[in-house]
Amino acid sequence: MTDQAEHPGSPFLYVVVCAAGIAADVGELITAAQERDWEVGVIATPVAMNGFFDTDAVRAQTGRPIRSAWRTPGDPRPFPPPDAVVVAPATFNTVNKWAAGLADTLAVATLCESCGLGVPVAVLPCVADALAAHPAYQDSLIRLRGMGVRFGEPYSGEPGEDGTRPEFGWRTALDLLGRR
Repeated sequence: MTDQAEHPGSPFLYVVVCAAGIAADVGELITAAQERDWEVGVIATPVAMNGFFDTDAVRAQTGRPIRSAWRTPGDPRPFPPPDAVVVAPATFNTVNKWAAGLADTLAVATLCESCGLGVPVAVLPCVADALAAHPAYQDSLIRLRGMGVRFGEPYSGEPGEDGTRPEFGWRTALDLLGRR
């Protein structure tokens, strides 16, 4: 397991992964963060844990367990407090629950708490255009931006006119945090 003694003074980044197809490539974000000297811990929504990304590969890459459920009171904290949080991909459901303060999963509770603690949070939304047009989602974006949350460009995952899907801006999330 990786620990702070191996990387003294390295900041700790929580990566919150939601259930969207692009989550399969979350290793790109982890690699980019590690290249910028972040220690990384992954927290996934319960649905994301059901095959949306390679959990074994992520565990090996971070050297840490993936969190998805609350720990019991006697269990040690598996991660140190975050210096920053990235939510990628961020789904319609997670964004709306977070903005409303509905902390019914560890992932959303972590986001709610991070904002309350003033921890910088960057978000890469992955939301279909039809859902992004929903008034509740638009209200959620306004509320979260008002809380200081930093958003990358929306990504619908829809193919372009040439039939290819655009790149998901994994590294953009780190740029939004302002740390190189």
